Amino acid sequence: MLPEVRGWLRRRTSSAADWPLRDLVAAKGQTSVSVVLPARDERDTVGEIVGVIRRELARLVDEVVVIDSRSSDDTARVAALAGARVHAQDEILPQLEPLDGKGEALWKSLAVTRGDVLVFADADIRSFRPSLICGVLGPLLADPTVVYTKGCYDRPLNGAPNGGGRVTELVARPLINLHWPQLAGFVQPLAGEYAGRRSALERVPFLTGYGVELGLLIDLLDLAGLDAFAQVDLGSREHAPQSTEALGGMACQIMLAAWSRLQRQGKIQAFHEPSVRLAQFRRGPCGHELTSRDIGIAERPPMITIAA
Repeated sequence: MLPEVRGWLRRRTSSAADWPLRDLVAAKGQTSVSVVLPARDERDTVGEIVGVIRRELARLVDEVVVIDSRSSDDTARVAALAGARVHAQDEILPQLEPLDGKGEALWKSLAVTRGDVLVFADADIRSFRPSLICGVLGPLLADPTVVYTKGCYDRPLNGAPNGGGRVTELVARPLINLHWPQLAGFVQPLAGEYAGRRSALERVPFLTGYGVELGLLIDLLDLAGLDAFAQVDLGSREHAPQSTEALGGMACQIMLAAWSRLQRQGKIQAFHEPSVRLAQFRRGPCGHELTSRDIGIAERPPMITIAA
C-alpha cells in the first residue's frame, strides 16, 4: 500500500461511535441534510428504514427522499406512509430519455433534493440503525475539507460473520489496487452507505447500474484528491444476499465502469469495445440452459450541466 494511503487511513478513518447524535446536531449549524434511499421492490424494509430516520434523526436530517426505481410492489406507498417524500425515477427530469439502474436513481435524486449534504443508503438493510446515517455524516459536518465519506462494515452471510462482499473481494478490490492504488484504503469501496457535499456530487458524472460507486470514487478522487475523503466503520450491516448469478451481472458492470475510467484517464489503449451481453447457464430439466442478458451501463453528465 502506498505510504500516502497508510497516512490517510490513520487520519481519515473513524468509527460510528465517534459521532454521537448530539455532537452532530451541534456541528450541523445551517447545513441542510438530505437522506436518499434508492428502492426497487423493497416494501419489506423501506418503511422501517424511513421510520427510524424520521423518529430518531429528526433534528439532524431535513428530508428523507425515496427514489422508486420501477418497483412492481407497493414500495412507494409504504415509504410514503412512513414519512418519506417519494419520487418515481422516470418522472424526474422527464425531458431526458430514461436509463436503468441504481446510478440513474442516485443521479436523479440530485434534482429533487435540497440538502447541502446528501446521504445515500440502500433500502434493503435489515435491523437498520441510526448510526449508519450519523457515521457517514460525522466527518462532513465536523470538517469542511471533507467532501465525501464512505461507510465500511462487516457483512454477515449464512452464519459467517463476514461472508458478504464477494464482488468487492473478487472484482472491485483487485481492480482498484491494480489501477487506482490511492483508493486501496477503502475497506468497502462498493458500500451503499456514503455521503457527499452537493457542491462536489453535482460536478461529477454518474454511471448507471452497479458501476456508480466505483465511478464516484475515481471521479471524486480526480476532483478533490484523497485527503478530501473519509471512511467510517459502521460496525455490521445485513441485507438480503443476491444469487451468484445476480452477482455475476454486478461484477460485469463493475468491470465496465473500470474500463470506462481507464479509457478516460488514458491508462489503456482500447482496440475493441467490450461486449455488453452476459451469457450464463443454469441447470434445467434437459441439462444446462443458456440465459443471456444486457449488462451495459451508461453515464449521466454532471448535474450542474443540466439546465433547470
